Amino acid sequence: MKRRVLSAPDIQVAEQALAAAIGAGIAADDTALVAHSDIEMALIPDSQKESTPTDFIPAALRGAAGGGAVGLLGGLVAVAIPTMGVTLASAGLIALVGAAVGTWSGALAGSTVPSSVRRDYEQEIEAGRVLVVLESGDEAVLEDASRAAAAAGARELPDQERTLTA
Repeated sequence: MKRRVLSAPDIQVAEQALAAAIGAGIAADDTALVAHSDIEMALIPDSQKESTPTDFIPAALRGAAGGGAVGLLGGLVAVAIPTMGVTLASAGLIALVGAAVGTWSGALAGSTVPSSVRRDYEQEIEAGRVLVVLESGDEAVLEDASRAAAAAGARELPDQERTLTA
């Protein structure tokens, strides 16, 4: 999926831009408003907020992959040492335990890290602006929605065509 991020000076302009983007064909589930926490708590409905304001899920996936790989490597090393008496099935179990621990620790660490939108556009958020985030796999729909949101008063921000990994 591709992402476009636009900046609005206030919540009214952001909601108009969001409505224009949805009217231009982007699905409401593929949109979000991101702002400073006091603005989000008071003015943005839950249905329009970013679904994951932290890096929780991507960090958990990275942890699972890393933990599983380290567990598998450790299990295979244990199999290679005959005096340890570890079987290949035990090596697989060690890999599963490694993946579980990696998932847990990655998710724990990721829950404290802001999402990529919040990290990339921190200055806009701290300045009190409201971000309009649009995501879509269809480039034409994303372009139309972005143009409609800009016509409603939002300003396109640079580097918004990032490919999403999670």
